[in-house]
Amino acid sequence: MFQVAALYRFASFDDPAALRQPLLDLCAAEGVMGTLLLAREGINGTIAGTEAGIAAVLGHIRGLPDCAGLDVKFSTAAAMPFQRMKVRLKKEIVTMKVAGLDPARDAAPYVDPADWNALVDDPDTVLIDTRNGFEVGYGSFDDAIDPDTKSFGEFPDWWRANADRFAGKRVAMFCTGGIRCEKSTAFLRHEGVEDVVHLKGGILAYLEQVPAEESRWHGSCFVFDERVSVGHGLVEVGEKE
Repeated sequence: MFQVAALYRFASFDDPAALRQPLLDLCAAEGVMGTLLLAREGINGTIAGTEAGIAAVLGHIRGLPDCAGLDVKFSTAAAMPFQRMKVRLKKEIVTMKVAGLDPARDAAPYVDPADWNALVDDPDTVLIDTRNGFEVGYGSFDDAIDPDTKSFGEFPDWWRANADRFAGKRVAMFCTGGIRCEKSTAFLRHEGVEDVVHLKGGILAYLEQVPAEESRWHGSCFVFDERVSVGHGLVEVGEKE
């Protein structure tokens, strides 16, 4: 059994390139595989390995500038879900292509998974799925709006074309692990939206913490490794039927 860690942190890295090789070397030494993205705005990725190996890598990442509060969600896989280890340098750790956003400073307030149902049951709340159409096809929350985008970079144009529909409503946003909502809620606040929140830890945290019998989720959640998708309790589901 392998431990899988999905992680991210918006932080300020002056020289992300200098962080790359030490991470690669440590992952190789610990037998950890997966993909990590480094940019001036922080770190993002998913890795898998033994519990001890994952702990060593996470300890190293938490020691990076402003990364003590690293967001991590754990799950398991019966087989190693990655074939190799990659650490890539990027302009953004999640690509939106909107200049001037600072999710570390401007992201909207979180809503804990335990409080999510009450929020989305409120008729004055608009629930928006920030993932792409392919991911939404695996599953989503009841009555969530699907922007039907092909990539996250299309979300700003979709919002600007549809913003008038949501005037006077609270906007609640969610994504797989939380990272896209950090940036999308910062974008909405940049656009002048004041009443916006997002699901802390994303769908993965909700599926991990909320009992299936109380769930507002239907289907499974697409994940970015060979497990394909997971359900409640983060149990591996695989391909959709």
